[in-house]
Parts: sequence; structure tokens; C-alpha cells
Amino acid sequence: MDSDAQIKELEDEVLSLKTQLQSTQEQLNKYLSHNKKYYENNKEAHKKRVKEYVQKTNYTPTPEKKKEYARTAYLNKKEKLKGEREKLEENI
Repeated sequence: MDSDAQIKELEDEVLSLKTQLQSTQEQLNKYLSHNKKYYENNKEAHKKRVKEYVQKTNYTPTPEKKKEYARTAYLNKKEKLKGEREKLEENI
């Protein structure tokens, strides 16, 4: 009987954690969608500000910085592709 009670208690805990996770994900999605909309709506203005800053400061990245930027972009792209592959595998 003790094991049945323990199983029931763990099932209740799992259920409560699932509901908590769901509510947290909903809050996160609301936050992310708001920020995503902001940046989508103001993308051109942001690009304009960056371009003006580069012209004003006469900024040119060093070869080391270019390598660092390229590496970061490569790693981000690799991670994104890995995530997309995992989603496809889950759907199959």
C-alpha cells in the first residue's frame, strides 16, 4: 500500500509540474512575441541607426574581430540547423 500511495503522490507532483511548465511557457511566449513584433516593426529604423553610427565613428572591424564574428555566425547557424533536424525527427 505504501508504494501505491507514493506512486499517486508522484503522479500528482508530475501533473502539477506540467501545469506550472505550461503556464510558464505561455508567459514566455507572450514576452517573446511582443519583443519579436517590436524588432520586426522597427528593423529598418535600427539598420539606419547602425549605419549612421558606423559612418559617424568610422568603425572598421579588425581581422581578428571579423574571424570572431564569422565563427559566432557559423556556430549559431549550426545550432539552428541542429534544432530544426531534431524537430523534424520528433515529427516523424
